[in-house]
Amino acid sequence: MKKTHLALALFFVSLILPVSSSAFEIGAKGYYWFPSFDGTVKVDDANIAGTEIYFDKDLGIDDENYPSIEVFAGLDDHHLSLTYTNIDYSGEETIDKQIIFNGRTYNINDQVSSSISYEMLDLAYQYDFLDLENILAGLSMGVVLQAKYMDGEVSLKTNGIDEREEFTFPIPMVGINLHIGILADILEARLRGTAIGYSGNSVYEIMADISWTPFPFIDIHGGLKKFVIDVDEDDVMLDYDMTGPYAALTISF
Repeated sequence: MKKTHLALALFFVSLILPVSSSAFEIGAKGYYWFPSFDGTVKVDDANIAGTEIYFDKDLGIDDENYPSIEVFAGLDDHHLSLTYTNIDYSGEETIDKQIIFNGRTYNINDQVSSSISYEMLDLAYQYDFLDLENILAGLSMGVVLQAKYMDGEVSLKTNGIDEREEFTFPIPMVGINLHIGILADILEARLRGTAIGYSGNSVYEIMADISWTPFPFIDIHGGLKKFVIDVDEDDVMLDYDMTGPYAALTISF
C-alpha cells in the first residue's frame, strides 16, 4: 500500500513539475480608443443597386470613442486572447442627394436619421517562433491567427421610411506580432498586424503599443490602432477606416 501511495505521489509530481516550470500568464486588459471614422456604406436589395453613402458628409456621422475589454492567457510560446468591442455610430442630416438604401428612395432635402452599430469579437492565437529574451532586454516574434466576428445593423430613417439591414461578417485573419522588451521589461514596445484579402474584399488591423510597468502585475499602455475594412457581402458593402490613439491598462499574473 505504501509503495502504491509513493508511486501515485511521484506520478502527480511528474505532472505538476512541467507546469510549474513553464511560464504561465493570465490577465485582462481594458482599452479606450479614440478613432477617426471615415468611409462609405451601400445596401442593395435584390436587383436594385444601392447608393454609395458617405458616413460623414452624407449622413452627418461624427467620430466617437469606444472602450474594449480583452482577456488573455499564455503558456510559454503559446498565447490566446479574446477581445470585445461595441461600436455604435449615429447621425442626422438633411441630405443633398437622392439616396437608394435597401431598395427604398430617400429624396433631396429629406431629414435622415442614420446609425451603424455592431458588436465585434476578436479571438486570437499567437505562437512565438522567435524568443531572444534575456534579463535586461529582449526580442520575440510570433505568428498570429485571428478570427474576427462582426454582428450588427445599419439603418436609415426619415418620414414614412425606416429601413434596417443586418449584417454578419466572420473574418479569418493572419499576421505577425513583434515584441521588444527594454530595461528588464519595465518598458516594452509591441507591433502587431493582421490582414486578409479574398474575392475583392480586404480587412486589416494594425496596433503599435508602448507599455510601462510601474508596479508588478500592472502595465500602462499608450498606442495607435488602425482598422480598415472593405467588404461586400450579402447586399451590404462596408468600406471604412477607423484610426486613432488609445490608452490601456493591463492586470496580469
